Amino acid sequence: MDLAKIVFLSVVLGAVVGAVSAVALSGMLSPSKEALMRDFYFAENAVHVSPHSLRKSMDSGALDVTLVDLRSQEEYEREHIIGAINIPAYKDKDTSDYGAVERIVGAFGKLPKDKDVVVYCYSIPCMTGRKVGKILAERGIYVKLLGVGWNEWRYYWELWNHEHEWNATDVEDYIASGPEPGVPKNKAGTPQGVCAKGQFGC
Repeated sequence: MDLAKIVFLSVVLGAVVGAVSAVALSGMLSPSKEALMRDFYFAENAVHVSPHSLRKSMDSGALDVTLVDLRSQEEYEREHIIGAINIPAYKDKDTSDYGAVERIVGAFGKLPKDKDVVVYCYSIPCMTGRKVGKILAERGIYVKLLGVGWNEWRYYWELWNHEHEWNATDVEDYIASGPEPGVPKNKAGTPQGVCAKGQFGC
């Protein structure tokens, strides 16, 4: 066999081995549909907090999380979810303050470490919670996101509460005004205050 044939066969064999390897590798690198679905649900459950679950924890007269309102101080003091503290990501209702990274990160860094931190902003589609969450995660601080924003909590109470609770609960009991967080009312003995504990409660 002459040298030209040997070189030609080597090139063809190398191309075939390379193509097979590339196909096999791409199969290993591309996650399956099931893996993508699994990762989606893992992320959703790790990040999102049910407003219904939060309301139920309030009915014990306390909060089992540190709740943070990201709206401006002015809006927070007008009204906020009872028990929430304010770390504003807005200077006023129209002006974001995402550039105040040191202030925001510093404030979150001082929060108690024994509870999950849950943030909320204006509404479900509002990106403020997600943007602040990203800023914090890049610096090793991890927060969860309430499944509704202020607007849904305050004005669409029936959207996310169970139908049988619509008349048994009053949104005004879950709202505070002024610079202080406020303390939820203890409703532990009432039907709306009964909630299963654990991962799948409420």
